[in-house]
Amino acid sequence: MLKELVLKNRSYRGFDPSVRLTREELLELVDLARYTASSVNEQPLRYYIAWEKEEVEQILPLTMWAKALKEMKLPHPGKEPAAFIIICQDMNISSNTTRFQRDVGVVAQTMLLGAVEKGFGGCMIGSFHKPQLKELLNLPEGVEPNLIVALGKPAEKVVLTDVGEDGSTKYYRDAEDTHYVPKRCLKELVLEAK
Repeated sequence: MLKELVLKNRSYRGFDPSVRLTREELLELVDLARYTASSVNEQPLRYYIAWEKEEVEQILPLTMWAKALKEMKLPHPGKEPAAFIIICQDMNISSNTTRFQRDVGVVAQTMLLGAVEKGFGGCMIGSFHKPQLKELLNLPEGVEPNLIVALGKPAEKVVLTDVGEDGSTKYYRDAEDTHYVPKRCLKELVLEAK
């Protein structure tokens, strides 16, 4: 069951605009995140949820998607996400951003797995215009955005494939806009004593 969720949890960059997420659904995902482990149990992460169409449209231009596909603007017009969860760190609790990078990854993956279980999908976005986002969201003093999680009903095909002989892990799209993600084989990843 978990493996099925992990396999369905792709970085989606195209969504069905007719399917919206509610505030309650986003709160359920944040609630999952709050149960995850936190470095030294300080729990400095905070979450800004955006589900109303107007606010989502204001956040979208501050995000940068799929940097490996420089020739392509994603998401395509009409395929934008329905919601965002912005993972922030409250620097008043701890200003050690390095320590809590792990926590950010753990909570983002947990929320995305929860989204997949509900029939949604998403994408972690680490490239965004931080000062403009802070201003737009009117975040409290000392609260810094670290990662954006875009969410919606996936409306694109993502295919996992093996890394080719050239060794490239660069994702790519074909003429039908199918997104391919090369993955290294298990044998290549496991380190064993000799």
